[in-house]
Amino acid sequence: MSYLYVVEQGSIIGFENNRFNVKYKNGLLKSIPSETLEVIEIFGKVQLTTQCMQECLKRGVTVIFFSTKGAYYGRLESTNHVSVKRQRKQAQAGTNEAFKLELSKKIINAKIKNQIVVLRRYARNTDNSIDYPVKQIQYINSKVLTSESIEQLMGYEGICAKFYFKTLGGLIKPEFKFLSRSKRPPKDPFNSMISLGYSILLNEIYGKLEARGLNPYFGFMHKDREKHPTLASDLMEEWRALLIDSTVMSLINGNEIDIEGFVFSEAPKAVFLKDETFKIYINKLENKLRTKNKYLSYVEYSTGFRQAIDLQIGELIKAIENENADYYKPIIIT
Repeated sequence: MSYLYVVEQGSIIGFENNRFNVKYKNGLLKSIPSETLEVIEIFGKVQLTTQCMQECLKRGVTVIFFSTKGAYYGRLESTNHVSVKRQRKQAQAGTNEAFKLELSKKIINAKIKNQIVVLRRYARNTDNSIDYPVKQIQYINSKVLTSESIEQLMGYEGICAKFYFKTLGGLIKPEFKFLSRSKRPPKDPFNSMISLGYSILLNEIYGKLEARGLNPYFGFMHKDREKHPTLASDLMEEWRALLIDSTVMSLINGNEIDIEGFVFSEAPKAVFLKDETFKIYINKLENKLRTKNKYLSYVEYSTGFRQAIDLQIGELIKAIENENADYYKPIIIT
């Protein structure tokens, strides 16, 4: 199955002869067979014809709308996937405090272990010693599995995140160095890229949750927030470092982008990707999502990361239906 990203402003997406067609402003045409298309992601001023929207709804093709800078607006999708029985069970599991805590411990423990692997990978080709921050992160992570509440657990996660991002910032080219995480707005190129990546990943997981009949807004770890899919946020934690952070590090340290590929705004102080850098980034991330690996402990074959996310949601469903967190095995890279 294929994902279509449309970032060229002024493009028009239509449907004709069983194919989705993208007409670009410069006259070029891209055509995709309807049978192969799963998701359309639109960034900025891109139009969809009425016929195209109808076909997307009939065929179950999800359309996700972002701003030119990657801010999420909303989505167009059919309701054929809704499973009331499964969502009732999900809501019931959400009142089980022991289940929520054990599931959250598993996810955060995996997230922190994945962060350590990413730090070690990118420290190999530098003179930086990361022994101290890694030991600190490992020590704090040792407390994660004995947390007595989700609030305590998230406190440990926050401390680890500070060590992680401060250390990661010292492992990239000097012009891209950053000190800490900044979100709205991102204040440096690195934060701009990971914010964009997290937004794309969140909505990728959102769509897969809905496709399996779960409600993306009924989470177990993150606190309920209006208009925020907390379950998608929960599941995203174990994927952040190995999918988004590593992709951005690879782009920077592999000299695939340079500092001239960003727009620096002073009022307010913010940094955003230029169009060409945006395209390079999207292509890199899509290739990453298609990369096959054997990181899942419960399957013996290689899977692409996108397929692995779907398999993980299947494991989550087992855990929810049995109200037993032991059924969920988070992804941990080595």
